[in-house]
Amino acid sequence: MSKQLPDVQASSPDVTVGLSRVGVTGVEKLVKLGREDQRPIVLMAEFEVFVDLPSWRKGADMSRNMEVIDETLEAAVANEVYRVENVCGEAAERLLEKHDYTSKAEVRMEAEYVTREETPESHMPTQSTADIVASATATEDGTREEIGARVTGMTVCPCSQGMSVARARQTLEDLGVEDEVITDFLDQVPQPGHSQRGHATLTVETDGDPPVDLNEIIEVARESMSARIYNMAKRPDEDHMTYQSHSDAKFVEDCVRAMAEGIVEAYPELDDDAVVRMEQSNDESIHQHNAHAERVAPFADLRREVNGGEARGD
Repeated sequence: MSKQLPDVQASSPDVTVGLSRVGVTGVEKLVKLGREDQRPIVLMAEFEVFVDLPSWRKGADMSRNMEVIDETLEAAVANEVYRVENVCGEAAERLLEKHDYTSKAEVRMEAEYVTREETPESHMPTQSTADIVASATATEDGTREEIGARVTGMTVCPCSQGMSVARARQTLEDLGVEDEVITDFLDQVPQPGHSQRGHATLTVETDGDPPVDLNEIIEVARESMSARIYNMAKRPDEDHMTYQSHSDAKFVEDCVRAMAEGIVEAYPELDDDAVVRMEQSNDESIHQHNAHAERVAPFADLRREVNGGEARGD
């Protein structure tokens, strides 16, 4: 006869305070991302899974929960998927069904995603990587899913570039060069500014309709910085990236605004209550600190602002 073990987690806690999130992190699973007429992409994904915990319950049955979580994730990733956020959504809904004491279930997923492209000048085949960021939150009111990516690019500081422009202009004036020639030269030859490696994060949270394409989000994020970068680059490509980045110098704030403009242009019919998260972090080259800017907003607000609907304050 087996011994009945006490269910300590179901007892009352000494301090009756509810918890917003209880769960597990670092759960690794393979996810097959389907593509039309092509072999699926296999991702090694890492999941975080949480439920809320009422004040009257001591614990969330962590060992038993892990079994439920593992079964849930295995069911969610068993077949090919075309939208990775659906994996999170299905898992969150299953968790909500299996826990009679919880009112909210959250599932987050990150995975490295590789895309193929070619270098801008030498047209050599190369690969670029992005980190997929997906999540879902399930409640009695329904499920919200988030899909997005974190990408790396290059930015150039407009402030330091402006100082270089002033120095170049003064030097050319001292050499007796005509003003018209100086202006033409500076228009055609971007002046130096200190550059940074930039990290852009762009995600969109919706109720799943209309769907948002992961590859489109990656493109918007990559195009938001001064220049794209490539894993493979020959000298003509390096020259292209240097010229491109200095031709489009951007503050960290400009990159976030470029993401806002890009997502509004890419998805003009997105639901007003979709939530867009945009973050830009730059690894500064001449400072020991880094620069960061972000915005989280309903799509209706972004559309109005991008289209000039918000007047400038005094």
